[in-house]
Amino acid sequence: MALTETVRRQPARDASARTYARALPIVPVRARGMTIEGADGRRYLDCLSGDGALALGHNHPVVLAAVREVLDSGAPIGVLDLTTPVEERFVAELLATLPPGLARGARVRFCGPTAADAAAVASALVRGAAGTLVEPLCDERLRRLRETTREQGVPLVVDETVTGVGRTGAFWAVEHSGVTPDAMVLAEAIGGSLPLAVVVHRADLDTLEPTAAPRGNQLAMAAGAATLAHVREHRLAERAAVVGGRLACGLRELAARVPWVAEVRGRGLMLGLRFAADGAGAADGADGADGAGRPGFAGAVRRECLRRGLIVGLGGPDAEVVRLLPPLTVSDEQADAVLERLADAVEAVAGVARRP
Repeated sequence: MALTETVRRQPARDASARTYARALPIVPVRARGMTIEGADGRRYLDCLSGDGALALGHNHPVVLAAVREVLDSGAPIGVLDLTTPVEERFVAELLATLPPGLARGARVRFCGPTAADAAAVASALVRGAAGTLVEPLCDERLRRLRETTREQGVPLVVDETVTGVGRTGAFWAVEHSGVTPDAMVLAEAIGGSLPLAVVVHRADLDTLEPTAAPRGNQLAMAAGAATLAHVREHRLAERAAVVGGRLACGLRELAARVPWVAEVRGRGLMLGLRFAADGAGAADGADGADGAGRPGFAGAVRRECLRRGLIVGLGGPDAEVVRLLPPLTVSDEQADAVLERLADAVEAVAGVARRP
């Protein structure tokens, strides 16, 4: 009863901007790796990973150890932008992972704790030099932009908020194109599950005025440094490419069986199933975008996945894409379970849609 009341109270108390609580009526009480346990005792495979922020999954031992070390050391937790050993370790680890052409002589600008804060700083950089800000999702487009910006003498800024820290099968997605940007927006996974955002840029772009945003989160820096080091040392980007290819193959087999699957998209462990418009309204009461309530095939699939113990997300302009963002630590057995549960959910919704 207590659990039911907790879930029931959420819509009445929360602002409409809080969407996941409505779309995923789970009360998490424990989590480890890819598994979440709800207050009702049910266990779920988390294929959303904090919207990609949990590169190592929930409560990874190296992250917990790094946070405990800071807490037990007596070091200050918040120090504005004063230099600390924790910050120095984070910056050194970050620079070690970046494309060499950017890392040499780069400046690291700590922003507020969110991706939006870093994007605002990057936008200011772009406005000041008439440059461009882009996500590194299309290699050929990125190469063309690099040529154009170089010819025009303006900076190219890439946003690696979702694609970074091994997610696409390379440590940074920009590496797939061979392009060296002038600045990078980094957030989400670089904090090791804690809020942290930075912009790394060429030294000659260091022209912005100082800001008053909080930028000395020692726990996030410690967790982030541990995460970056673990991904690098254990070659988890390469692992993401292998497991992602395996998942993509299974998704394409599913697409061949279900006509409503219009496209398998993505790279590495950032994958999606886009559903065709014919699937719209496939099931009565299907939910659409997170909190938006638009009916659609993808929303119905997410609901059926949840019933089967699988957490997925939605994306796309009309919430027509089921998003898969498992942690880089996903095992082969877990990947197989994701495919099995997702396929079962998709075919269940397709069966409803086929009824006269």
